[in-house]
Amino acid sequence: MKLLVALGNPGDEYRDTRHNVGWWLADRLVTAWSLPPFRSDDGAAVSRGEVRGRAVRLLKPLTFVNRSGDVFRDRRLPDDFDPERDLLVLVDDVDLDPGDLRIRARGSAGGHRGMRSVEAALETQGYGRLRIGVGRPGDAGIDVDLASWVLAPPSDAEEERILAAFDRAVRAAECWLDRGIEEAMNRFN
Repeated sequence: MKLLVALGNPGDEYRDTRHNVGWWLADRLVTAWSLPPFRSDDGAAVSRGEVRGRAVRLLKPLTFVNRSGDVFRDRRLPDDFDPERDLLVLVDDVDLDPGDLRIRARGSAGGHRGMRSVEAALETQGYGRLRIGVGRPGDAGIDVDLASWVLAPPSDAEEERILAAFDRAVRAAECWLDRGIEEAMNRFN
């Protein structure tokens, strides 16, 4: 089973924010892969099905971003589940320009509290992540703290760039499913 976990915050007030671009991509994947709509299941919105001959589960943890790792604590995963091979986290990244993508097989969480929570729950930094750029406030000429930045909606131009990257992100996720993280990194970074 392949597991894709999209980080974001629950609630209408956060739906359109930069911190929720992982959820936006998860919604696009459900549509692209003709999976059933997300349904609430044990602390997460879940969609599951078969994609490219593989059992796939997409999760949107229903905790706030900084507690995203909680989704792993009580969830039953197959005995042969290996985060390095079977997990791809979909997450916003302020260190990338809006719409830029980066795939990594491992690495530190940096300042992203959701990623820190995932690492703490899994007790490893070895898992795939597909980072979606949302830019930094200084790059946009705006003087706000980082928390306020990621909890605000992107500008129309930024949103257009982010959404335009999703076709490529879908292809990157499909490459990860078919050929693994290394090939996805080689082809899409």
